Amino acid sequence: MASLQTEVDSGALESVFWKTRSPDIEWIARTAIRGSITINVVASMGTLNTGLLPTELTYLQQAVAILMWGILIYASAFVRPRLRLQFNPDLIALVAFYGFAVVSVFWSSLNVAALMKSAALAMTTFGAFCLVTRIDIDDIVKATAHGLFILVAASAFFAIAVPDIGIDHSWMHSGQWQGIYESKQTLGFVGAYLMFLACYRKMRGQGWLAFLVVFLTASTCVLASESRGAGAVALAACALLVTSMWSVRCMRVYAVLPFVMCILAGFLFLYFYVTGYDAIHIGDASIDFTERTLIWHYAISHFDDAPLLGFGINGFWTVPSIYDYFEQNHTWVLDNYHSGYIAILIETGFLGYVLFAASVLLFSSKVLHLISARAIERSHCALIIGFVVLSFQTNFTETTFLRSTMFTSVLLVAFLFATCRPVPRPDL
Repeated sequence: MASLQTEVDSGALESVFWKTRSPDIEWIARTAIRGSITINVVASMGTLNTGLLPTELTYLQQAVAILMWGILIYASAFVRPRLRLQFNPDLIALVAFYGFAVVSVFWSSLNVAALMKSAALAMTTFGAFCLVTRIDIDDIVKATAHGLFILVAASAFFAIAVPDIGIDHSWMHSGQWQGIYESKQTLGFVGAYLMFLACYRKMRGQGWLAFLVVFLTASTCVLASESRGAGAVALAACALLVTSMWSVRCMRVYAVLPFVMCILAGFLFLYFYVTGYDAIHIGDASIDFTERTLIWHYAISHFDDAPLLGFGINGFWTVPSIYDYFEQNHTWVLDNYHSGYIAILIETGFLGYVLFAASVLLFSSKVLHLISARAIERSHCALIIGFVVLSFQTNFTETTFLRSTMFTSVLLVAFLFATCRPVPRPDL
C-alpha cells in the first residue's frame, strides 16, 4: 500500500510539473527536435565528395551531427515523455552492450580519435533514448525521410548536371553514380534506407504522387550507383514490411531474424578462424565479395591477440603494425571492417559479442511478447522489425554497428529502445 501511495504521489507531482510548462515551449522543443533530425541526417550519412567539402574539413560533418544531438537532448527536457521504458532484462542487456563498447576505449590505443568516438557513442546512445521517448515514431520517420530525400535529390542533380562530381570516374567504378558522396556505396546505402521509409510512409497514408517521387528518386540512385546488394536488401525489407501488415504469423517469423543473423555471423567468424582462408570456397568457386573477405580474414586472424575484451573501440586499425602490414601486402587499406559483426567482435571481443547477441535475443523475445499482448501499434512493430532486419542484413558487408554519429545507426538503437516497454499482464 505504501509503494502504491508513493507511485500515486510521484505521478501527481509529475503531472503538476508538466502542467506548469507552457504548451508553446513544448511545441518549440518538438519542432527543434524534428528539425535537428533532418539536419543530422544530411550531415551524418557519409563523407561528402571532396569537390564539395575538402578532406581537411570533413570533421565539420561530425561536428554538425554532434551539435544536432546536443540540441535534441536539450530540447527533450522540455517535452513530455510519450513512451516510458521499463528496466527489464532487455533494456539492461542493451545498455550493458553499449556501455561496454563506450568503456572499451580504455583498453584501446587511447588516441584522440578513439576517445572522441567513445564520447560521441555515449552521447548518441543517450540521444537515441531521448528521441524515442519524446517524439512519436511517425514523426521520427518523417523527419528522417526528409533528410534522406534531400541527399538523394542532391545526388541525382550532381550526377546529371555536374558529372565531374556526381559520377565516379575511377577505373574500378567508372560511370557509376556517387552523387554528393565520396563513395558510390554510400549513395546506394542512403537510397536503400529511403526506399524502405518511403514504403512505410505510403502504408501510413502518404499520397501516391509524393510516394512515387521519393521512391523512384531513391531507387534510381541505388540502380545508377550499381549497389545491387543495397537495392535487393531494401526491396526485401519493403516486402517484409508489407507482409508483416498482412500476417501476424509473418511478423513473428521476422522478429527472430536479427538473432538468426547473429548466429550466422558467428559461423562466418568460425569459418575464417578455423580454415585460415581469405575467401569463401564453395566447390571450385571462390567468393570474396569485392575483396571484403580479405579484410574479414585479416581481422579475425588477430582475434587471438585480444580474444576476451577485443582491441577496444577504434583500437584495431590504429595499431601501426596491423595497419602497415595489411597495406604492404595488399597495397591498399580502407580502415574499415566492411562488416558490422566483425567490428563488434574485434573491437569488443568475445564478451562484447555475447552481450550484443544477448541483447538481440531479448529484443526478439520482447517483440514476440508485444505482438501477443497487442501492446504496440502494428504498423510501428512492422517498421521496427523491418528496420532492424534491414540494418542487420546491411552489416554483413558494411559497417554501421557502433557508428557514433551516422543517424541510421543511432536510429537502430532508438528502435531497439522502443521495444523495452512494459508488457501488460493478461490478468490486468
